[in-house]
Amino acid sequence: METLIFLIVIVAVLVVVAIAMAIKVVKQFEQGVLFRFGRLVGPRSPGLRFIIPFVDVLHRVSLRIVTMPIQSQGIITRDNVSVDVSAVAYFRVVDAVKSVIAIENVHAAINQIAQTTLRKVVGQHTLDETLSETDRINLDIREILDVATVEWGVEVTLVELKDIQLPDSMKRAMARQAEAEREKRAKIINAQGESLAAAALGEASDIMMDHPLALQLRNLQSLVEIGVDKNTTVVFPAPLMSTIGELGSFLARETAAAAAGATTPPPADRTTAGPDPVLNGATKTV
Repeated sequence: METLIFLIVIVAVLVVVAIAMAIKVVKQFEQGVLFRFGRLVGPRSPGLRFIIPFVDVLHRVSLRIVTMPIQSQGIITRDNVSVDVSAVAYFRVVDAVKSVIAIENVHAAINQIAQTTLRKVVGQHTLDETLSETDRINLDIREILDVATVEWGVEVTLVELKDIQLPDSMKRAMARQAEAEREKRAKIINAQGESLAAAALGEASDIMMDHPLALQLRNLQSLVEIGVDKNTTVVFPAPLMSTIGELGSFLARETAAAAAGATTPPPADRTTAGPDPVLNGATKTV
């Protein structure tokens, strides 16, 4: 009796274990691939699935998008500059059967091919193109990966360059280049400002030539601006200085004329006259 009970218990345990091994749950974001005696039976959709223990094998494959970082790669660009470039790739499985049958480890395979593709694509571009045309490089890498992974049942949805490390010497050279570029722009802007200012001053001078009082008003305005702050500066406008010079010249001429008149002898006084020979000694009175 005890032996029978023991056998019943063993059979019940085996049945429970078999049922537990036969019941499989495929989640909503997964797809199952069923093998029977090593042969492919077909895919299994999400839900509760039953298999034959020790006969069937069910592989569950995730269909969600996978984020895979691409390790930093030492790359020499087309213009012989050494850079370290890292990226990130996004992919998802679109055919669960191919991802299980066509390749052993799809994640490792995509990681390796993404690294080699990154080195290949970036090495075909110059440093300036690598820094400025990242969108085109991302698209080229994605297209190459899509061609290689389509046989694995994998679709690469996005590839983005994450970081580009430059040598210190190249950073200093680029900093000098940027500084020189900014100095060039500053000089050009300054020259354009000087040109506009010269044109405006030319127009202003033409207006002042037509209106002489405008220059006097401008001089008075300048004196007002100078006199805002308390200082000991004395300013003489140019017209005032020219007037003082002309006045000095006039006084010099007058002084010279007066000195010349003082050195000339006065004419003879004819109010008292001697005897006139014509009048035979008679006296002529004027």
